[in-house]
Amino acid sequence: MNSFFMFALFLIILNLFLYIISSIIMTKSQKNREKNSPFECGFDPSWYTRSPFSMRFFLLAVIFLIFDIEIILLIPIISNLLFSPCMIYLSSSIIFLIILTLGLLHEWNQGSLNWM
Repeated sequence: MNSFFMFALFLIILNLFLYIISSIIMTKSQKNREKNSPFECGFDPSWYTRSPFSMRFFLLAVIFLIFDIEIILLIPIISNLLFSPCMIYLSSSIIFLIILTLGLLHEWNQGSLNWM
């Protein structure tokens, strides 16, 4: 029972310490427009730093992530085919590869893979 009270006391002291430190940090950090502005050697920024993001690049990145995850899903299929030559694994991997190829051809025909 004594160790429980010591642990509870430790948690209370730790929480008080964290509260005091966080309150000190929050009072010192004041919102200042000059500190939050981009630094360009003392000059005013020449353009707005939050420029619009290219939608073409975003779509290409999403397509890359989708195909990257599909490649990660192929690795266990290959290891399963090496150790268990079952027709279920072979047929499911062939169907998966056909769907992957059809998706790649669809993206190619839509022009999503062309950068310029």
